[in-house]
Amino acid sequence: MSIVQVTDATFEQEVLRSDLPVLVDLYADWCGPCRQLAPIVEEIAREYEGKLKVCKLDVDRNPVVAQSFQVRSIPMLLLFQGGQVAGQQLGLVDKETLRRMVEQVLPRHAAEVKPAELAQLLPTGRVVPVDIRDEGSFGRSHLPGAVHVPADQVLQRAAELGPADGRLRVLYGRDEQQARDLAEKLFEQAGVEVGYLSGGLLGWEIEGLPIERG
Repeated sequence: MSIVQVTDATFEQEVLRSDLPVLVDLYADWCGPCRQLAPIVEEIAREYEGKLKVCKLDVDRNPVVAQSFQVRSIPMLLLFQGGQVAGQQLGLVDKETLRRMVEQVLPRHAAEVKPAELAQLLPTGRVVPVDIRDEGSFGRSHLPGAVHVPADQVLQRAAELGPADGRLRVLYGRDEQQARDLAEKLFEQAGVEVGYLSGGLLGWEIEGLPIERG
């Protein structure tokens, strides 16, 4: 487990350009609640190592970042996803509160992934949509960056869908049912953990999210 100490000079590279979601603990040495929060932040860093980057920034020594995010009270926790603020907590919080904030930007293995969550995760490169419809349907339209594995080949190609490269595969079909059933079978029969898209392609389109055509 390593927590990265960031500064005004390194903030953009370490936080805004990070491939992983980033939790930033803004603190000052004189702040008592900051010292109380520090071990909780360390526990989160250990628990989510490899999935979440955790950074600390001393607001007294780095006024540019502090002013940019209008830091008027500390401790302050900012959660970044793809260079944008995805969550914020002010003051001393418990571990469960912090965990709930963090998990909103992390994929849930072998579980439902909502369209808005998948849309946020796609730019990070940490998820791969897997289209289980027939070849013709996939050719007409599919999610950005999707790969095609027809439903009748999913179990035989389980090894391709494992998280060996650290990326979560998210199955989707026209609706939710078939992808959910296959996700459950993959885990039960092959021990492979994948997600499935809530509402399927129809739910994705209803929310007006981007589609690749042709």
